[in-house]
Amino acid sequence: MAIDLNIEPLEKAIASLEAALERHGQTSDDDMIRDACIQRFEFTYELAHKMLKRFMEATSANPDEFDGMTFQDLIRSGNERGLLRSDWSLWKEYRRARGVTSHTYDEEKAREVFAIVPDFLLEARFLRDRLREGLA
Repeated sequence: MAIDLNIEPLEKAIASLEAALERHGQTSDDDMIRDACIQRFEFTYELAHKMLKRFMEATSANPDEFDGMTFQDLIRSGNERGLLRSDWSLWKEYRRARGVTSHTYDEEKAREVFAIVPDFLLEARFLRDRLREGLA
């Protein structure tokens, strides 16, 4: 059965996040670059979550089971299927960080969110690679 899922948006988001982190490594005192990393984390996180759900729906005998599934259960299912590198405890942190960035901006919170971005990038790459394997 061929799976119809375009993961190119996720691939582009990951590449964009990688480029921003690389640039930050060259100019680590530039708050605008740090903020760009945070923004790229935000949309990469959103795409990772959506692609995970879409892939699991596309490969499930009962795709409707994912409609009412909580985020926590979705992450647990993805982890059980080997699609995710990390478990719920880390994804909960990524989700919390994503929520922090959407509600307010302050310097301390920006530094806190930025600190998790490199770990999240590893997670996003892992998911991308598992999706590629599943689509091949």
